[in-house]
Amino acid sequence: MTFDDSGTESVWDYPRPPVVVPCGERVVVTFGGLVVADSVRSVRVLETSHPPVYYLPAEDVRTDLLVPAAGQTQCEWKGVARYWDLRVDARVGARAAWSYPEPLPGFEAIRDAFAFYPERVDECRVGEEPVSPQPGDFYGGWITSRIRGPFKGTPGTGGW
Repeated sequence: MTFDDSGTESVWDYPRPPVVVPCGERVVVTFGGLVVADSVRSVRVLETSHPPVYYLPAEDVRTDLLVPAAGQTQCEWKGVARYWDLRVDARVGARAAWSYPEPLPGFEAIRDAFAFYPERVDECRVGEEPVSPQPGDFYGGWITSRIRGPFKGTPGTGGW
């Protein structure tokens, strides 16, 4: 994906079905005073109307802080998602992360990688920039100053 002359990407230029692309920037997730994920090897999943979702390889995630959470969801493109609680001492980020242990063809790059909901951790950063969460409580996109919407997840966008 390329940035336009203003240095931004429009989510309306992202494809459907979605694609997986390398990130190329440092991605950091913090929770409970700890860095729980830190990677320069993440990938982004780009899908029409959604801010990017960042998937970090398990080797760059404090998996010792992740506990399996109840439930799963099915994505028509990526497969079955498994959810994870994040626990640091007595603090719990319920269903703060998810992964695809057996992704569908075309999404092998996210196998066993972890994505995090920005609103369920203390902070997510891309490069030096803190991200904002995608609106709504289901989608896990990360909004930076380089991403333009409108974004799926706000009221009235359920049919997009």
